[in-house]
This record gives sequence, structure tokens and C-alpha cells, in this order.
Amino acid sequence: MNGLVSLVGAGPGDPELLTLKAVRRLAEADLVLYDALVSTDTLTFATRARRCFVGKRAGQPAIAQDAINERMIRAARSGQRVVRLKCGDPFVFGRGGEEALALASAGIRCEVVPGITTAVAAPLIAGIPVTHRGVASAFVVVSGHAASAFEPVLASLEPHSATIVVMMGLANRAEIARALVAAGWNRSTPAAIVCDASHADEHVWRGTLDGLRRGERDITRHAAGTIVVGEVVNVLAIAKSQNHQITSSVEALCLS
Repeated sequence: MNGLVSLVGAGPGDPELLTLKAVRRLAEADLVLYDALVSTDTLTFATRARRCFVGKRAGQPAIAQDAINERMIRAARSGQRVVRLKCGDPFVFGRGGEEALALASAGIRCEVVPGITTAVAAPLIAGIPVTHRGVASAFVVVSGHAASAFEPVLASLEPHSATIVVMMGLANRAEIARALVAAGWNRSTPAAIVCDASHADEHVWRGTLDGLRRGERDITRHAAGTIVVGEVVNVLAIAKSQNHQITSSVEALCLS
């Protein structure tokens, strides 16, 4: 009677960024357990399923992880096809590994449907490549939810040796910036915060590590934000500016 649990990545939010397999699993599902950052438009693909919100947000009441695991196990044992829908990729700060282990321990069939991770998609949507030849040949993704998570990683890196991408770090953005400066990063290092990437209210803040440290701009109203630190922040912005200047010069020449 055991059904199937699919741990599905929903990508950064835009339903057009879902994989074909993710769309198919949603259409086949009897039950969808979805996270807080999953777009409501994405849920429209689950035409026949019961939908259950199991999201977690910092500082807000949330269903316990054990309860989520038990709900998946109980539904699968009754023969249902379950989709555990997560923003981004299930295994990038999504507790997908924990859930896969719980399902395996219970003898439940489980599959993973990868999604586009927000760690790469959010910067890209804002026109920020996480790597760029001659600028950055590596990038590091770190959780910003607690100092114990990000400080050891940031302290271990050679200053300016990689692009830093911080997930779940909006509340600690000043502490993250201070940790980088203490590790030897220049205060003028370009930095950006991409909020609600691929959603209608997407917003991008661009500044410096010092601006990030001083907490410039109130961005707490945004649901989710990805912090990017490194010279890559300005790569395409500079190219866009130069292209605009060239275009303006050509237009002026033509008009003259």
C-alpha cells in the first residue's frame, strides 16, 4: 500500500522556472506539503491534491519537523502520492536530507526532484553572476541564520578569494558584514541584497560591505533575501552603464 514521497524543488518562486518533472509530480499528487516561500502560482499545478502549509518562518510559530515527517509517512503508508514542495532545491538548506532519512527509516519510497537553488538564481535574476572570469573563480554559500553557522566559514576564507552568497541572513546582515571586515575584507567591497527574487515585488539593494554593516535601507518588509558579497556584484552593472553611455553618445552623434 506504500505510496511515494517526492521531495520537490520549486525554484526561487517563478513557476516558469519549475522543472518538467516537478510539474508532473504536482499534477499527480494526492497531497502537497508546501513551505512558506513557495509561490501560490506554483500550487496551481496541483489540480487534484490536498494542499497543506507546513512552512517555517523566523520568529513565528511553525509545525515541528517531526510532525511534517510523520504526516508524509502516514500519507504514503495509505498509498498516497505525496509532494514535499520546497523553495529552491530540497537539499540546499531545505532539510531535504533529514526528511529523506526519516522516510528511508520508515521504509517509505522516496525520490528527489532537484530545483533551481535560490543561492544561484537570485543573484542571476538581479544580473549578478556568482562567478566571472578574471573576477571570481569560486563562490561559497553559507547559512546566515546564526553566527555559529556563518562565522567559522567566513573566517576560514582568504579575503576576496570567492563570491560570498548568504541565505537566510537578512536579520544578521550587519553581523555578517562585520565578520567579513574582521576577516580582512575591504569595507568598499561591493555587496547586494536580492529580495523576493523572481516575484512581482522583487527588490535589489546594491552598495558596499560597509553599507551592509551599517544596515543601509530598510528591507525587513521583504519575505526573503539573498546577500551577495564580491566584485561580481558590479560586473554586469558596469557593462550596462557603459553600454548606456555608448548608446547615448551614438544617439547624440546621429542627432547632430
